[in-house]
Amino acid sequence: MPMDRYADMEDKLRILEDLNMMYIRQIALSLQDSDIQKKIDHEIRMRDGACKLLAACSQRDQALEAAKSLLTCNTRIMAYMSELQRMKEAQVMQRVARRSDGTRSSDAGPMDDRLPCKGKVAISDLRIPLMWKDTEYFKNKGELHRCAAFCLLQVGGEIHDTDMVMVDRTLTDICFDNTIVFSEASPGFELRVELYSCCSEEDYSAGSAPRKLASKLSSSLGRSAGKKLRVAMDPGACSPTSNGGAATLLLPGPAVAGPKYHLLAHTSLSLSHVQDSFRTHDLSISGNEEFSYWVPLYGSVCCRLAAQPHCMTQQMMSGCLKVKQLGGDPQSWTNVYGVLKGTNLFCYHRQEDMEANVEPAFTIAINKETRIRASEKDPHSKAQSICISNQYGGEEVTHTLSADSREETHRWMEAFWQQFYDMSQWKQCCDDLMKIELPSPRKPALVTSKQGSLYHEIAPLTTPSCEGLLLQDNAVSAEIRALLSSYYNDSY
Repeated sequence: MPMDRYADMEDKLRILEDLNMMYIRQIALSLQDSDIQKKIDHEIRMRDGACKLLAACSQRDQALEAAKSLLTCNTRIMAYMSELQRMKEAQVMQRVARRSDGTRSSDAGPMDDRLPCKGKVAISDLRIPLMWKDTEYFKNKGELHRCAAFCLLQVGGEIHDTDMVMVDRTLTDICFDNTIVFSEASPGFELRVELYSCCSEEDYSAGSAPRKLASKLSSSLGRSAGKKLRVAMDPGACSPTSNGGAATLLLPGPAVAGPKYHLLAHTSLSLSHVQDSFRTHDLSISGNEEFSYWVPLYGSVCCRLAAQPHCMTQQMMSGCLKVKQLGGDPQSWTNVYGVLKGTNLFCYHRQEDMEANVEPAFTIAINKETRIRASEKDPHSKAQSICISNQYGGEEVTHTLSADSREETHRWMEAFWQQFYDMSQWKQCCDDLMKIELPSPRKPALVTSKQGSLYHEIAPLTTPSCEGLLLQDNAVSAEIRALLSSYYNDSY
């Protein structure tokens, strides 16, 4: 049965707040990792600022944006705490392994400690189709139900959020234009996408709960008795909510008054889902239409998921080499400056040419089909060479590389093996370099047709207020971020 993750998170955070923060700092100190402690302290300050802003908000859109920031901070705190715990467990296991080294059996083989390179993972063009009833969408009947929605995206301890979008029956898709980039992902990453929603029609003021209860009771007790009850429960001149007088019948308020976001749907994406194109993935839906935050989801999410392993974008090895092609003059060695990057060994005449972005003299392919082996020692120089073989048009072409020393040759050989290992782990991401557009600063902009659907492009609905509401949301979002930033700076 699906659970409300936000409520569960609040319970965990109450326990966390009861713990002594000194204990957390002692764990970070024992791990000699001050960065994660700084991250936790930063998010705690941001959370305190969001709580104060939420309590002070008088506008609905401001409260929704502040509640979104609060949920994001809470999620990051829990992620950092989990990461801290994993690091502590790994440290303990490492100590146990060291102690058991003396009793390990002699026939146990050496452990392969080779690790794949990290990489960038980017998700963009998030689009979640909606499935409204015909009477709601086409006939425009029924009450206009509006919700605020946004996505949380997490890879390990790195968490990002999208902009908030107002959703009603005038939309056929929930669209997020953000490009989210995770810069230090491993090939075994799991990208969790969570869609949160909150009903925007609810009254989030301190006295809203008693008034709602009074309204429901009045319909059951009758007009006369219900009217008296509403008067008794309505915060007037003598109620605590107006700062004076005797206390009336009030319900206990939540720990943090304001809107609450609820998990509406989620999915997990991995390396197998990476493709340099727009794809559709299944969503696991939580809740149903009985909840106030419900919006009718189609059950899928469309997005572009791309990855750039570091081995495809960074120099993995460079240095001076001598190169000759098999079949040529045995003495015709060419001095080059080699750079191993992506699926090529770039050979420049000089190092200065590489630094000046001059085209390389020639390139040697280094891909999944390339074969590399160490050649026999040269009887004259006593040096060992590296042979690189590729198939070009059905013909095998072999290049022989020689470095200045045996140690340098070994470094090049190790770099090649690491490159092949990285390619085997990142798989299709190393076939071609996928394009990742870095996210640009968010600007309040006019609503594009992408926010709706092809139906809206052909026959725009007569809802002039939608564009203004979305523009207002962007402005409120920027305002909340500015207030949170100023609060964080003042807290130091």
